[in-house]
Amino acid sequence: MNNIALLNDNSFITPDVQHSLQLNTHFDSKYKVSWCHMNGFPRPCFTSTLLDNFKDYTKTIKQEMKASNGQKYDFIVVASDIKGIFNLGGDLNLFKNSIENSDKAGLLAYATSCIDVLYENMSHLQQDLTTISLVQGDALGGGFEAALASNLLIAEKGSKMGFPEVLFNLFPGMGAYSFLSRKIGGIKAEKMILSGKLFSAEELFEMGVVDILAEKGDGELAVYDYIKSFNRQSNSYRAMRKVKDVCNPVTYKELLDIVHIWVDAAFNLTPRDLKMMHRLINRQNSIV
Repeated sequence: MNNIALLNDNSFITPDVQHSLQLNTHFDSKYKVSWCHMNGFPRPCFTSTLLDNFKDYTKTIKQEMKASNGQKYDFIVVASDIKGIFNLGGDLNLFKNSIENSDKAGLLAYATSCIDVLYENMSHLQQDLTTISLVQGDALGGGFEAALASNLLIAEKGSKMGFPEVLFNLFPGMGAYSFLSRKIGGIKAEKMILSGKLFSAEELFEMGVVDILAEKGDGELAVYDYIKSFNRQSNSYRAMRKVKDVCNPVTYKELLDIVHIWVDAAFNLTPRDLKMMHRLINRQNSIV
């Protein structure tokens, strides 16, 4: 991905092919919010291109925060450009090809790129800002992990989230247990992961996984309602974010150690497991 720049409104531009950019961004200067809308191709999942886009975006945000003495941004909101879908997770086609071609190093590199992005989001880019996930549709596998990685998870009623990895005899290895266990405890997190079930936003709100439940179609309004509450009591909100960082830290080493377990487990999958993975790939393809 070459020759990428940021416009004043934070929209990516590039002379490359149409699908070289899968992250659309814009800046709301009034509320100091950077909006990021994902649009993975050929499936709305975490492609290598989308991961690279996130890394470039994060680098730019950090540079602009440094140049403005930490004043330019207060919030980053991660959402989706695809109606009814937040993100369908990891690139299953890449998983399957890596396993079939015995490319363990390639799969590890991809998984590490995933946690690089999620760790930055979870640690709010090591900046004095708040990251928010706005889920307005399905968030599956790595998509659910990405939603959980933000400091705040807002979801519209009717959205579905879950970890289907157990269906092909694997587990979500890019932060699911780390993020969930700190919200609802280890036992409940393990049960959720091993169930393979999809949960409604309403159910997850009752469980304490979703922080704010919005009416369908009112997700952006809920984001701005939260921002206005934050701004009215910013000292309290900022202090509580720091308290959470101290009391419930997720270290990069923890995520990386789990990624190594995940890669080893992936290479223990049987032909039958890979066949089921292929069915899920076809199902993802049929959605878009």
